[in-house]
Amino acid sequence: IKDPKSGKSLFEAKRAHELDDAKTDEDRKKIESRKDEPLGALGSGSDYTAFLDYLTIASLNLGFGGDDGGGVYHSVYDSFYWYTHFSDGDFTYGATLSKTVGTAIMRLASADILPFEFTATARTLKGYVDEIDKARAKMKGAEAVDLTPVRDAIGHLQRAAAEYDSRRKTQKNTDMALDPAKLAELNKLLYTSERAFRYDKGLPKREWFKHLAYAPGFYTGYGVKTLPGIREGIEQKEWDEARRYVPIVASAIEALAKQVQQAADLLPSPSSGQKP
Repeated sequence: IKDPKSGKSLFEAKRAHELDDAKTDEDRKKIESRKDEPLGALGSGSDYTAFLDYLTIASLNLGFGGDDGGGVYHSVYDSFYWYTHFSDGDFTYGATLSKTVGTAIMRLASADILPFEFTATARTLKGYVDEIDKARAKMKGAEAVDLTPVRDAIGHLQRAAAEYDSRRKTQKNTDMALDPAKLAELNKLLYTSERAFRYDKGLPKREWFKHLAYAPGFYTGYGVKTLPGIREGIEQKEWDEARRYVPIVASAIEALAKQVQQAADLLPSPSSGQKP
């Protein structure tokens, strides 16, 4: 799918936009070294909120951001007249976005095995823990919050994710078909994996929000907070609250690791051999 402005692929256009926005040479090198584009964390303020934050259903929000911050959205100027006269008059970008969303949906719907992978999940969760630990260490008068149980759980998830990736690669290379019952079981494990983060009692001061990894911040409106039970406890110096959520979050990640391992066990092991 081509970017209407540059004629490049949307992937290349997004990469170029990120490089333009990069603040330092180090940031540019990181962007250039990536083979893919990381997904951002979802906060709130859109239709996915009930699915992700309450039902803990894996969700994806696809959209075009434009060249600037806008200011028209949800204002009195947000009208069909404004859109056709000052924004996307010939609907080129609207059509391109429809193609993008439509292609993503068709690829998901047509996949024999859903294109989920969990190595990035583990890496991202580790990054969140590192951020939280560094922020706490910089706080004046900060109390100790032992994040070791969360780190250990992430380590288990990393190993399960690596095992799943290895077996998925073997399955692809050998073109080994799974029987329908096993295939259905595998896909169910994949598409329900997000449920591991559900905590029925909810987050502090907002029980409706059940997701332990992502939530809109209590004081940030739509803006996302990652591992909110721990992070916001530390930010608000509610040390007991932060410590209380450490084993809760660790248990959720352990549950995810177990589910990923179950998915891996349904695929052929590397010792099954590969086609020459």
